[in-house]
Amino acid sequence: MPKLTFYPLGNADCCLIQTRDNRAILIDYADMRNPDDPADKRADLPALLRQALKDMGKDAFDVVAITHVDKDHVCGFADFFHLEWANRYQGNGRIKIRELWVPAAAILESNLEDDARVVRQEARRRLIDGRGIRVFSRPEALKDWLAGEGIKVDQRRSLISDAGTLVPTLTLAANGVEFFVHAPFGTRLNETEVIDRNNDALVLQATFLEGTENTRVFFGADINYDVLVKIVEKTEAKAAGHGPSRLDRLRNDVVGISHHCSYNALSDSKGTNKTAPQEAVLRFFEAYGQDGIVLVSTSKPIPVNDDDVQPPHRQAAAYYKAVAAAKRGQFRVTMEHPKESAPKPLVVEITAQKAKVASVPAGATAIISAPAPRAG
Repeated sequence: MPKLTFYPLGNADCCLIQTRDNRAILIDYADMRNPDDPADKRADLPALLRQALKDMGKDAFDVVAITHVDKDHVCGFADFFHLEWANRYQGNGRIKIRELWVPAAAILESNLEDDARVVRQEARRRLIDGRGIRVFSRPEALKDWLAGEGIKVDQRRSLISDAGTLVPTLTLAANGVEFFVHAPFGTRLNETEVIDRNNDALVLQATFLEGTENTRVFFGADINYDVLVKIVEKTEAKAAGHGPSRLDRLRNDVVGISHHCSYNALSDSKGTNKTAPQEAVLRFFEAYGQDGIVLVSTSKPIPVNDDDVQPPHRQAAAYYKAVAAAKRGQFRVTMEHPKESAPKPLVVEITAQKAKVASVPAGATAIISAPAPRAG
């Protein structure tokens, strides 16, 4: 049975996808915990991931997808993974990556430091070598960078996926899962020399087939509302020309909420008590969100006031809670699950009856929560 595990890391991201055919796919990696602080409730991510691989009988991740290179998505990358580009990142029990996924911006950005630089260097090495890499979007700048390395873009075309396409290496028939690429848009990087990590990030929809049911999961990285507006409008336009089935790419049963429950993922205005989303964003959640939807905020606990300007924002949370209530679904916050005083990984199981949230207390058997009643 496929499952997703969202780890409690504060305002940071890491989700482990375990597929029907026993593949381990990691979306981001951010080891944010301070091991010297006994009061730090954030997860010991390296230990949990090592145990998960051991339980699967694996010693490597089949895919590690880095949506963008901000610290809250790559912290500790250089300490945990076995990397190809330098010997000092090899051995000593480091975990191997069979295929690394990155947006083109992660290869093109300059003046990077720390883990962000290590991700870039590893991605560049793999792209030059032509193996173990998938790059998302094909802006002119990527062609120019490859040319600088003496490589024509056509020589690496099989390793590049554009928005609006499926990742070719995983299929519903063979693996029980497929990944549709919503973003980044190559045209955005062609129009500006300034890389915006959040809005040039990798955005994916995973579709799982269990029995006769498709369960769709949206990974929104840290995109702001304007990118989601473009995703919705472009997909709707494609549906008008290619048939309504294209709209399935907007339908979702589980949503990894963008940008740690920031109001900027919904609108340019926070609102007083509840953020009012832009019209296309509203359609994404209210028209295309499925009955029983699970909305996951990878964030700190939702505040009760506005003292902190950083996310999560209570006004955005109020909107997501309203959507979940209307859809008879659930709104979950990673640092509040199952309780704020002792957060645990949030597990979502993918079944023939769609998505079910599981609670896994330490030392206890997983307890499956009953799914919300479904309309119809």
